[in-house]
Amino acid sequence: MSAPRIAVLGSVNLDIVATGATLPAPGETVTNAVLAQHPGGKGANQALAARRLGATVSLSARVGRDANADAALRLLREAGVDLSDLREDDAAPTGVALIAVAASGENQIVVAPGANLTLTPEAMRLPRADALILQLEIPLETVAAAARAFTGYTVLNLAPAAALPPETFADADLIVVNEGEAAFYGAALHAARGLVAITYGANGAAIFQNGRKLAEAAPPPITPVDTTGAGDTFVAALTLALLEKQPPETALRFACAAGAVTATGAGAQTSLPTRPEVEAILTP
Repeated sequence: MSAPRIAVLGSVNLDIVATGATLPAPGETVTNAVLAQHPGGKGANQALAARRLGATVSLSARVGRDANADAALRLLREAGVDLSDLREDDAAPTGVALIAVAASGENQIVVAPGANLTLTPEAMRLPRADALILQLEIPLETVAAAARAFTGYTVLNLAPAAALPPETFADADLIVVNEGEAAFYGAALHAARGLVAITYGANGAAIFQNGRKLAEAAPPPITPVDTTGAGDTFVAALTLALLEKQPPETALRFACAAGAVTATGAGAQTSLPTRPEVEAILTP
């Protein structure tokens, strides 16, 4: 059986990560952190995660014509993600995410989207694929237009939380949110026609349809290092598992395990797991 084809329309960022003992409270300065740079952006993370897990993947995105773009795209190119629908912008810089990570693995993130905001509906390209994954780090009108136009399995990761028209919810076959985002969207989530997956961090995740819980799963026990990218890995893994016709509970266990493995390494893309790594942690 050929590998599922997954298209991702979304963001590309360069993550600048400061890791310290604790996260700052409002108005507080925390020092003695260690600085690192990693490729990131929810779109790029999800594309690379899906590729490492075994899918054939294309990414449609925008970056600046700058050195940050080379750093942000390096791992995608090495993994063989199709970037033929990626474009460089002459005026806007490559997106940057400023990330603070505590010793516990928890993080705070501020994003300067740059060229990601130039990915307008007129500029988007939707290649042929079995599934399309969308997030909300590009213009919302582009997300809505893509969800409306795509005829395959449409996955909507509603992160970061933002107001969307009701018809966009109706266009999704799978919606993925974390617990905070689920609270933001409220009843609109369970009015959607498709599946809804809600993640609860270390407490696992559940899948619903029409407000009825279909399955739930807990991640395998790990020692977290950095949770950045774990949610993006969950989205990619769940999409791939459902395309493979895995039942909801099995697909959810696979996605939770993939997210857990991601949290055991530093950085988003640098810690994205391969399929054997996920299957190994699932083996008793």
